[in-house]
Amino acid sequence: MLNSIWTEKYRPKTLNEMVLSPDNRNYFSSLKGEVPNLLFIGTPGIGKTTIAKVIVQDILKCQYLYINASDENGIDTIRNKVNNFSQTKSFDGNIKIVILDECDGITIDGQRALRNTMEEYSAYTRFILTANYKHKIIPPIQSRAQCFDLNPGISDVVTRIGYILKCENIDIPNTEKLNLVKVIKENFPDIRKTINVIQKYCITGVLAIKENADRNGITNKIHKFIKENKLIEMRKYLIENELEFQGDYNSLLKSYLNFLYEADIVSDIKENKKREAILTIAEYLYRDAMVLDKEINAFACFLTVSKIIS
Repeated sequence: MLNSIWTEKYRPKTLNEMVLSPDNRNYFSSLKGEVPNLLFIGTPGIGKTTIAKVIVQDILKCQYLYINASDENGIDTIRNKVNNFSQTKSFDGNIKIVILDECDGITIDGQRALRNTMEEYSAYTRFILTANYKHKIIPPIQSRAQCFDLNPGISDVVTRIGYILKCENIDIPNTEKLNLVKVIKENFPDIRKTINVIQKYCITGVLAIKENADRNGITNKIHKFIKENKLIEMRKYLIENELEFQGDYNSLLKSYLNFLYEADIVSDIKENKKREAILTIAEYLYRDAMVLDKEINAFACFLTVSKIIS
């Protein structure tokens, strides 16, 4: 059953399989026994955890401890599990690695304890940290690690998706090739989500992106509500139809931004207002990463856009 899930079946096991920029690939391929502490930053689904495991399992082949810091995020985890592992030499005398996944979820006290651990046991242990948000990592930890932005190039993602579809013997009609690229762009840079979405379109062995019309239908309706200044009705419609976009308001904002960007689709708005609206949506997309309620953030975005274009 696990192999039927493409994100697991095609999870990279080696560096060659990773979707990386040329600079990052060259750096990771040069890693030997003596490695620095590493901090991987980027949005979910771009391969932060995967490259961390590739480094310890394929490149260094070293003894390591993996901790999901979003589940074990307190100071006790650092004092007990991490310290106990870090303070002794490895069986083969090589450097050991602690992988702290999603370490931006560690409490401030936990991060302060981690800072001390990174220094005290540096003779035996190195750390690979992953995080979605760099600003949530305290500066003393950032300064003790080499930081990498792992956002991939979109052309590399297209190549990886094409490889998966070829391996699965999926037929891609010419009429769906443009839709495939659109789906990749809409979900970029989240490679994991992109693969999951595309697998859903391939259940018959033929790529059929049937929901593309529905997605455009939602953005069309949003635009119509905004132009007619029916924002309360729009909010009610979106809440009642969240299943249409899986409640993913981040992707919904991206879809509407792309909708406005297409000059041949939206011809009833002056270019200067269109640019202002796109910049506004981009600002609310940035806020989406920090707000407690993503639906309210999206609604506030549409309210602001309505003042610009209606």
